[in-house]
Amino acid sequence: MNTQKLGAPLNRRQLLKASALSSMLASLGVGAQGKSSHAAENPGALPSSPSLPAWPTQIQKVIFGSCIDQKKPQPIWQSILAAKPDLFIFGGDNVYASSQPWQLQNLENAYATQAAQPGFAALRASVPHLAVWDDHDFGLNDGGEEFVHKQEAKNAFLDFWRLPAEDPRRTRPGLYHAHIFGPIGRRVQVVLLDTRWFRSKLRITDQRGVPGKERFVPDTDPQKTMLGEAQWQWLEAQLKQPADLRLIVSSVQVIVEGHGWEGWHNFPLEQTRLRQLIKRTHAKGVVFLSGDRHIGAIYKHAEPESYPLYEVTSSGMTHAWSSAKEQGPNRLGELITQNHFALIEIDWPQQQIQLGFQNTQGEWLKKQSIGLSELR
Repeated sequence: MNTQKLGAPLNRRQLLKASALSSMLASLGVGAQGKSSHAAENPGALPSSPSLPAWPTQIQKVIFGSCIDQKKPQPIWQSILAAKPDLFIFGGDNVYASSQPWQLQNLENAYATQAAQPGFAALRASVPHLAVWDDHDFGLNDGGEEFVHKQEAKNAFLDFWRLPAEDPRRTRPGLYHAHIFGPIGRRVQVVLLDTRWFRSKLRITDQRGVPGKERFVPDTDPQKTMLGEAQWQWLEAQLKQPADLRLIVSSVQVIVEGHGWEGWHNFPLEQTRLRQLIKRTHAKGVVFLSGDRHIGAIYKHAEPESYPLYEVTSSGMTHAWSSAKEQGPNRLGELITQNHFALIEIDWPQQQIQLGFQNTQGEWLKKQSIGLSELR
């Protein structure tokens, strides 16, 4: 969404600062991500790295956010660190480097600038985290499978997020991945979908800017795909694994209706396929997490013959869309139009989930409680 031009390359002082920070983080030795009760998508092949914090043995608080412009002030990290999450999920647009013609150096500069942000560096050194990309760190605004530099951008992503040599994302196309945390009865599965690498080209609107048709219109071509067949098959296998809560991360919105920006609604057949897959695999506990839109909101989709699907969109850690409007027929409450992050807090004894948002001062903007029994 909303292309932003990348700034000038880093000057010598900035590069030295980034280099010094990188050395400092490497020397922290916060602890290797160990086996504990965490399992990757392939149990027994657990990623580990001496520069990453240890995985939690149980998840009670997850913070999620997206859309971080490396050139903008980032006071939000202090509130996030104060909240002490068990896990942080980066939902995409983790830096902005999609100006055209695309250059790898611009992306590397963006990552170096972001690494030099003190709050971000503190979080990365102390809080377990997972990340996937969206269009601006992928490299092409609203881009998909047609982007010719996606492998170069992926290589930079792998290096920046310090993915271990044995991580499956290093040996297959795309960046989809999954992790499982916690024991049976309190098990949280995090599924990170790649909605860029394989995604077919979108159908451009015939009425640009018109509410509901702002940029794109639905395309029912059965050959069009959001995930690509290999990722679809992988997702089915993930949904068959036992879990009590599944946080499925899609960089673009999944169930949201009433706008013409990017989202799964651009490919209605793929949207239907996802809902049917959840039913067919009897995957309980699904909650979608999405970004891209520069707003925060909670949505609910009533699904016939199944439990309702909830979605938390959190987008705008450094630059929310203050004047945003949308029809939002399945939205619960008003849009969040200030910089924010999302919190998912799990009360295991009470079998309750609280979804909500806080601003850069750590003040609550919205809360929504649902019972785990509703997601069965």
